[in-house]
Amino acid sequence: MTLILASQSASRKAMLEAAGVPFEARGSDVDEAAIKRELIGVPGCQIAGVLAEAKALGVSLAAPGRLVLGGDSLVEVCGRQFDKPVSWDNAVEHLEFFSGKEMHLHSAAVLMRDGAVVWKTCETAKLRVRTLSPKFIQSYIDREWPAVSGCVGVFRIEALGVQLFEQIDGSHFTVLGMPLLALLGALRAQGELPS
Repeated sequence: MTLILASQSASRKAMLEAAGVPFEARGSDVDEAAIKRELIGVPGCQIAGVLAEAKALGVSLAAPGRLVLGGDSLVEVCGRQFDKPVSWDNAVEHLEFFSGKEMHLHSAAVLMRDGAVVWKTCETAKLRVRTLSPKFIQSYIDREWPAVSGCVGVFRIEALGVQLFEQIDGSHFTVLGMPLLALLGALRAQGELPS
């Protein structure tokens, strides 16, 4: 049986394709803002896990017997959580706030079958944002918008976003939005990949 990815994330699709994992993608209809409002004060990794589970649940219930993957990423800087930027100006505001600070990027993944969680994890990467000049921020957003409008943290690490950082501690896959090595192990344990 082919894994179902409960997402249309280009980054998550690309990671699974590159790793040779057969899957089909189905979008999930989750009100992330409503869920986050219920989780104020909850640690970032836990919120990412709840969102990943919520994304997988609806798809899982509509696909009996199938293994469904849900994923979510959340960015925290100085204890403040950030969503995807909603506009060019909002992206600038985010980068101005991030400048010179440490960003924590939490990436969660959940495997679900018939509405029940069979595996879940969350990994955190720490990214040190260099001091960004106003000129750099404007030039960067001009070049990367609207591509980064769908990116928590306002960056694509595989593109110009790498220029935002002076140091990264954590898995490259976690930064891309999915704890891929742990996921591959879980898929082998579920018999979805050869061991």
